[in-house]
Amino acid sequence: MDIREQEIEQRLRTAMDHAAPDPWDRILASCEEQKGTVIPMTEFKKSRRRWAPLAVAAALAVVCCAFGLTSWRSASAVASVVSLDVNPSIQLQVNKNEKVLSADALNQDAEVILEGMDLKGTQLKVAVNAIVGSLLQNGYLDRLSSAILISVEDDDALRAARLESDLTSEVGTALQNASAGAAVLSQVVGYDADLISLAQNSSISVGKAAMVRDVQALNSQLDFNALSALSVEELKQLRETGAPAMPIGKDAAAQAAIAYAGLTASAVSYYDMDPELDEYPAHYEVELYTNGSEFSYDVDAWTGEVLKGPANISSTSAPTTTSGGITADKAKSIALADAGVSESAALGLQVKQDWDDGVALYEVEFRSGGAEYEYDIRLSDGAILKSERDEDNNYTHFAAASGSGALIGEAAAQSAALSHAGVKAADTSYLSCHLEYDDGRLECYEVEFRAGSTEYEYEIGPYDGAVWKAERESHAAVSTSGTTDGATSSTVSGGSSSSGTSFIGAEAAKSAALSHAGVSASAVREMECELDEDDGIYLYEVEFETAQAEYEYEIDARTGAVLKAEQDWD
Repeated sequence: MDIREQEIEQRLRTAMDHAAPDPWDRILASCEEQKGTVIPMTEFKKSRRRWAPLAVAAALAVVCCAFGLTSWRSASAVASVVSLDVNPSIQLQVNKNEKVLSADALNQDAEVILEGMDLKGTQLKVAVNAIVGSLLQNGYLDRLSSAILISVEDDDALRAARLESDLTSEVGTALQNASAGAAVLSQVVGYDADLISLAQNSSISVGKAAMVRDVQALNSQLDFNALSALSVEELKQLRETGAPAMPIGKDAAAQAAIAYAGLTASAVSYYDMDPELDEYPAHYEVELYTNGSEFSYDVDAWTGEVLKGPANISSTSAPTTTSGGITADKAKSIALADAGVSESAALGLQVKQDWDDGVALYEVEFRSGGAEYEYDIRLSDGAILKSERDEDNNYTHFAAASGSGALIGEAAAQSAALSHAGVKAADTSYLSCHLEYDDGRLECYEVEFRAGSTEYEYEIGPYDGAVWKAERESHAAVSTSGTTDGATSSTVSGGSSSSGTSFIGAEAAKSAALSHAGVSASAVREMECELDEDDGIYLYEVEFETAQAEYEYEIDARTGAVLKAEQDWD
């Protein structure tokens, strides 16, 4: 028995003595000596003492069991739920020590990914790396347009944020090591009973349900269950384009291409689909493989019309490669050299043969250094027919959950902007509102409207309705009319200048700007004012800063009217 156990035993012995004091000495002292044979009570006293060690041992066993039960419950309690979605949806339940308690496949595709894996008891990062490896092996993350969504549900906000950051970095590193070009999206999902119900009814993760609901908020006509059937890459592209319509889906695009090619499903040994919903026109790129040949098609994402590709494939109609043309490796080298990128630095590098208007070519795609590259290299001579370089939207956090993470909706965003401007919706000549994204990350609602001769532009917080930015610009409307004495006068409307009037001065312009902003001079940190001229109108440009915001104003130099006001909250 170690020192700790001895200390516990001594404390238990003391507690037992205080709780039930020994009565034998008191009883003996009160007894008088009797005539005849006296039976010594000390014999009974000694006999009782033999059970004391057993009582202590039993008490110690109870304490140890209680401690063990508490530890077991702590280790078995779910602290976080992490879901990984591509099209396969996988959910991991994790304890506070980041050990996996269960790994569940939420759809049939996920069952293939988890086949042969026993992730229970493994560390979360190990499990996630194993899942990503299986996704790569099964071809889910090999295209530039591919995307994986990481979602974290946890009552502890700090732990949730840390897990989100750690897992995003872990998956990003795994993809880079595999030279894969997939994008990584991540989010923290707050508790939302309605969202949980939607996820369960659609057999998807709560994380994917949150993404579907964000897309649905852009277009309420889109069905939740239909959106749930789409892959994360399709949802990502829909969200970035404002979700104008419901795409036909990958399987329907493949069937349209097969029918257009005049083939039967049994004649196609394999087909691959790449959604391009963020391009114009929105389409699916479908590749059909049959008897060693490969044919490429572009299928309209909304209508299913085949936009590009050979019809009624036969030995005479199918495009043929040019004899003596360059190899795929040569096409790859040409594209990398033109981009100034080494092969080791090119992620998601793909080279595939295609035809465009009867011309055989290689399509080369890769991403590197914050950019995405696409090349068309002519097969016959290696000439570059097309080269595109776009900003890389690879690793993005697409939602910053606040409370339940629910968007306030366009109506609430419009109301917040109109209220701040002091304008009624009925007084606007036009009013628009849409969600704004930056590099795949949800930024704000952008609200624009016009009332009279003034245009307004607002940025509204998507979860709390806070006014992040407010800008107004008045447009001059100068009309000329004859007076009764035959002279001509200028009528100023909306703050335009009339000639022949002296300037109000810089101090008056500052005062007009401060008054409009509702800011006292004592609250201003820095202030600048200078006279400028714009299309014949003289104005003062006033800029100042407070602890909360930055302000920019244009004040009519002759009338003091506010021509433009911009407020940008820090």
